[in-house]
Amino acid sequence: MKRIISTDDAPAAVGAYSQATTNGSLLFTAGQIPMTPDGELLDGESIATQTEQSLDNLVAILEEEGAGSEDILKVTVFLGDIEDFEEMNDTYSTYFDDEPPARSAVEVANLPKGVGVEIEAIADLE
Repeated sequence: MKRIISTDDAPAAVGAYSQATTNGSLLFTAGQIPMTPDGELLDGESIATQTEQSLDNLVAILEEEGAGSEDILKVTVFLGDIEDFEEMNDTYSTYFDDEPPARSAVEVANLPKGVGVEIEAIADLE
């Protein structure tokens, strides 16, 4: 059965979506952009800073369910410019130990609010 996950430690969902959903076994996050929990958009910051905030948001959502980055099975990274891959990856790699999750990284035409990165994840709660 689907259950909605919400935390004040990540930006509130503004639209017809939830921060995350779970069936008790798997957790699916919505794409997280570089926005602070209080709504400050970091669109003018470096990709490293944008990646860090997006991942901080993901981790906050996971922690709401008692999970962490070590429980992530799959990550999808959407980049406004694939040339930012290396800078994103340098920051991204600091969030995972020697057993990182599967990952896809793709360039997209546009991201919400003009940000440079959006990141979503699937995690195992068992």
